[in-house]
Amino acid sequence: MKRSNRLAWMGAIALAAIVLLSLFVAPNNTKINTGSTYNRASDGYGAWYAFMQQQGISIKRWQKPFSDIQPDNNPVTFLQVSGDPREMTLDSQKREWVEKGNTLVILGAGARVTEAEFSTMQKSPQGDIKVDTRRRYKKANSQQVDLGDRFGAVVWEESYKQGKVIFSTTPYLAANAYQDYLSNFKYLASWVTEKGNTIFVDEYIHGYKDADVRKKESEGDLSSFFAKTPIFPILVQVGILLLVLIWAQNRRFGKPVALDIPVVDNSEAYIQALAGVLQKADTTDFVVEMVGKQEQLQLQKALGLGQVPLEREALLNFWIQKTGTSAAELDTVLKLQSRKQPISEQDLLSWLRKWRNIRLIHNS
Repeated sequence: MKRSNRLAWMGAIALAAIVLLSLFVAPNNTKINTGSTYNRASDGYGAWYAFMQQQGISIKRWQKPFSDIQPDNNPVTFLQVSGDPREMTLDSQKREWVEKGNTLVILGAGARVTEAEFSTMQKSPQGDIKVDTRRRYKKANSQQVDLGDRFGAVVWEESYKQGKVIFSTTPYLAANAYQDYLSNFKYLASWVTEKGNTIFVDEYIHGYKDADVRKKESEGDLSSFFAKTPIFPILVQVGILLLVLIWAQNRRFGKPVALDIPVVDNSEAYIQALAGVLQKADTTDFVVEMVGKQEQLQLQKALGLGQVPLEREALLNFWIQKTGTSAAELDTVLKLQSRKQPISEQDLLSWLRKWRNIRLIHNS
């Protein structure tokens, strides 16, 4: 084997090793968005944040470090939701802040896993609360526990002079996945609004930062961002390997090769054929059900309501609040798709036109 070929193979092997190591050794940051009010996935809190706004409750996203909370005349309730178990011991800064009369709410406290059932229904003044965790805190006394069972506390509070800290062993207490359990939303709302404090939701721990904070932390430009991430050293190593390969081969990259124009995969014929089959089979109810479901999900997404289909009355109320227009046409299309009965072609076309009008109203 020639020396140049040997160097090329060594470089290729080294490059493959770097790529594999970056895939298996790189830190997993998938939990960073757990609990974020910007997150519309099942573990996010976007639906609860919207619920609080619909109730007329003043709530704000906090995108700065905890130390930047400035004391004022009004006490503050600070909500932190973390996908990773959090320490239940406060540092000196947070303890001093709480003792001044503020409230800290921590969802996702690092309690131990017990033999409790994973899914349980806990009693509360707001109704049954769905809890999905085996973690329980056993050291809380009965006066501190608000939710719990014989295995320990799920939600409890600890007093610090004029303030207090509320802990929850589950970070998913009012996550988007619990939109069908309105009592969960109301329960968390009762804790954060208990004293009429100013309410902040910590988004800084989820990576969201105000512009002045990014500038202060030298994240104002793209080069600074890459310099602080594992991607940067990987790119440097890949660049060095490419230079070595070019030098080893002692030649240019070669003449440009014209690429064949890819054939566009046109599915129009398939769609028309499927439409013909459905028309002959007189299965307009199937079309209404499938198209209606997708239209509703797209509308919910546009309204910021997540991907879990809502009940008709709930969606109508959200529509009126968001657009300020009548929900009569939306009510008509939702009722028709819930009938699950064949309709005439004329009615089907009229139904589709109504959905188009609804999209135009929302986009206007």
